Amino acid sequence: MAVFTQFSHGEIIALWTVMGTAVAGLLYAVMLMAQVLREDTGTAEMQKISGSIRLGANAYLYRQFKTILFLILLITAALYFTAGEKHIAIGRACAFLMGSVFSATVGFVGMNLAVRGNVRVAAAANRRSFGDALKIAYRTGTITGMLTDGLGLFGGTLIFMIYGEKAYEVLLGFGFGGTLLALFMRVGGGIYTKAADVGADLVGKIEKNIPEDDPRNAATIADNVGDNVGDCAGMAADIFESYEVTIVSAMILGWASFGHKGVIFPLLVRAIGVLSSIIGTYAVKAKEEVRDAMKAINIGFILSAIISIIGFTLVGLFYLKFEGKEQLPFWCGLGIAGLDMRPVWTTMVGILLAITVNRLTEYFTDPSKKPVQDIAESCQTGHATNIITGFAVGLESTVWAILVICISILISAFIYQGTNPTFVAYGVAMCGIGMLTLTGNNISMDVFGPVADNANGIGEMAHLNKDARQILADLDAVGNTTKAITKGIAIGSAVVAAISLFNAYITDISAITRQTFDQIASALSVSGPNVFIGLLIGGSIPFLFSSLSIKAVGRAAFLIVKEVREQLKDKLIWEGKKLPDYAKVVSICTAAAQKELIRPGLLAILSPLLVGFLLGKEALGGFLAGMILSGQLLAVFMANAGGAWDNAKKFIEDGNMGGKGSDAHKASVTGDTVGDPLKDTAGPALNPLIKVMNMVALLAIPLVIKYEHSRIVGLGSLAVTVFLIFLLLRDPKIEKEAVKT
Repeated sequence: MAVFTQFSHGEIIALWTVMGTAVAGLLYAVMLMAQVLREDTGTAEMQKISGSIRLGANAYLYRQFKTILFLILLITAALYFTAGEKHIAIGRACAFLMGSVFSATVGFVGMNLAVRGNVRVAAAANRRSFGDALKIAYRTGTITGMLTDGLGLFGGTLIFMIYGEKAYEVLLGFGFGGTLLALFMRVGGGIYTKAADVGADLVGKIEKNIPEDDPRNAATIADNVGDNVGDCAGMAADIFESYEVTIVSAMILGWASFGHKGVIFPLLVRAIGVLSSIIGTYAVKAKEEVRDAMKAINIGFILSAIISIIGFTLVGLFYLKFEGKEQLPFWCGLGIAGLDMRPVWTTMVGILLAITVNRLTEYFTDPSKKPVQDIAESCQTGHATNIITGFAVGLESTVWAILVICISILISAFIYQGTNPTFVAYGVAMCGIGMLTLTGNNISMDVFGPVADNANGIGEMAHLNKDARQILADLDAVGNTTKAITKGIAIGSAVVAAISLFNAYITDISAITRQTFDQIASALSVSGPNVFIGLLIGGSIPFLFSSLSIKAVGRAAFLIVKEVREQLKDKLIWEGKKLPDYAKVVSICTAAAQKELIRPGLLAILSPLLVGFLLGKEALGGFLAGMILSGQLLAVFMANAGGAWDNAKKFIEDGNMGGKGSDAHKASVTGDTVGDPLKDTAGPALNPLIKVMNMVALLAIPLVIKYEHSRIVGLGSLAVTVFLIFLLLRDPKIEKEAVKT
């Protein structure tokens, strides 16, 4: 391995320790897997419902992987031609395939454990206690979290150990593989889950006034399946690619600024994060008399954060000694000669950013907080006032979220004041590393949501006792908040990672053209018409992408509403004497999601290429800047507005403002159905979109520079642009295929 000839004996030991830590994270996931699977699976009826959900979820993922397999293989082959040196080209293609497989593994295995854990949570609530139900639900989520930690750290470290100083060129493939697969899983899973959810709610809750998971509703199983393929598999792949991309950007910029120490330090931070997540997640427990699941989860998160901060601070004290540096202010190296603790401070900023985003998102989406209660109160005057108030809450939350990110970036830049821009960019990248240090905890919180939601649905369909139903309803409400919080983390990390990748983009252009960083950066001024045009186009792409996703949900939900209405006309189904045809609704959702994947995927991959080849590298830089800004704002708005609408409905269903069946409740259901595709389809899908387009730009920039004055390439790009516009203007027809399926 290249590492043995380039680094000191201590650094080699450190890298092998990082590898060992990654394996330890995976073994911890296996241990939790065995613990969860040993739990009681409840009654035969509960097992039957859970089995139906599991079959539907697996069928969907198998079909999705089959749909995108050819594209993954095609891009693997294409990546071979994006690098000059043969061994780098082979490594990049293989790394892309590895990133794709790892991302798929995290999503698939995590989802399979979630659909096995749901019935065990319901059984614990029915026969045991609140504390046991919480523990099982959270540990089921932790399995996915530790798979993400372990595989992400293992892949990044392995590539670095093989390729050494050339690793960043190969890591681009690794990051792109995880990012692209996450985009497809996010979009496809989001369309599936929200089409089923909206269809089930509109007919069941509003038209027929029956409970959310009433077994007479033909969309009930599809709704529960959707929770897993969207919130579980989709979010796991999403956070995994953020984990990869922040490592890629930190390693690229770390090598350019500090050399090998700038690369090894973020790997050590990530290893400490794995260990702290193991301790923090295992500590999540709640006593029966407390019944405060959110408090227990927050304690575990804070514990992991404290352990991480202590750990990487100690590593910095012993490792971050750089030779030949200028005299640093006292606070940079604590007054110790040759010690530079600035990477430690910027990493700490990232952890504080994660904690702040958690609290901020919780404030805007928690049923016990004022914003959600304001929305619930507005439901008393009708559907329109509910929508208006929810929009206002989402818009306000966007402002505070971006201010928090701005302050974090400003502090990270201030820590490196007086140095060259590459060092500043590395500081921002380390902020991203810090933000995702507690990935294990974040994904545990996220997957906890669909597991609790499914358990609640199983409890309702299996007619469990009142106490068990209350436990499951409480866990479900907490799950809504934890899902919203992790969406906030995912969005924030996407922005920080994208900013780091943007700086890596400038660094790459500098290396290819042999111009300085400052020269390239000055060429990206918005006073240049091409840059400004690129900025405008980039700013518009997240809106077009969101439109495609939301319209897809609307089309699929239309079919599901018709199908559920038709089945409820059967008197035997309505009287509960005959089960509806759940499989037919599952097939409609599956067919719709797969059909609708194509256009958003092509938009994400082709738009940065077309801007680069038609308008040049400067316009592509403007494109990336516009896309990052509008994407972040739009994603936070949609995620928080949707989460607030959802929990306002839950708040009313708990007996407030008239309770279930009241006019206020019907208005809240409308708000929830409007917010569903925002918070679970379009909003979360913007995270991988932002990073996919950044990764495509980084991979394509050598070709963009090489052919930016080629008329043949320009004409070809123009023809592809016309084709893409034509494709985007045509809505796919899914009804006929869905019925056949």
